Amino acid sequence: MTSDTGIDPTAPPSGTGCAECDAAGGWWFHLRRCAGCGHVGCCDSSPGQHATEHFRSTGHPVVQSYEPGEDWYWDYAANEVRESGPRLAPPTGHPEDQPTPGPAGRVPPDWAAALHR
Repeated sequence: MTSDTGIDPTAPPSGTGCAECDAAGGWWFHLRRCAGCGHVGCCDSSPGQHATEHFRSTGHPVVQSYEPGEDWYWDYAANEVRESGPRLAPPTGHPEDQPTPGPAGRVPPDWAAALHR
């Protein structure tokens, strides 16, 4: 990870979904990818909020959206959106056939009621 930006463009993503949700059999709303190490976690609207948990436990300050077609960054340390940054190692989003929320088969019918707002 480069110390001045918190971004390592060579770090590959940890998987196609939230690592912690996958391990626990949970689900997510949207995904975020740590720009420092590649960890994929769920967004703050998701029940697990694992991307923010990753920031708190590692200090890695920057995530990028891991939604197909999105390339914005969030900087936890500055508490602000970064509209641009370096292109990260592929893939840059979860598989396009993976639903949002996801993954298929684990999202409860009342998922919207479980979102953090």
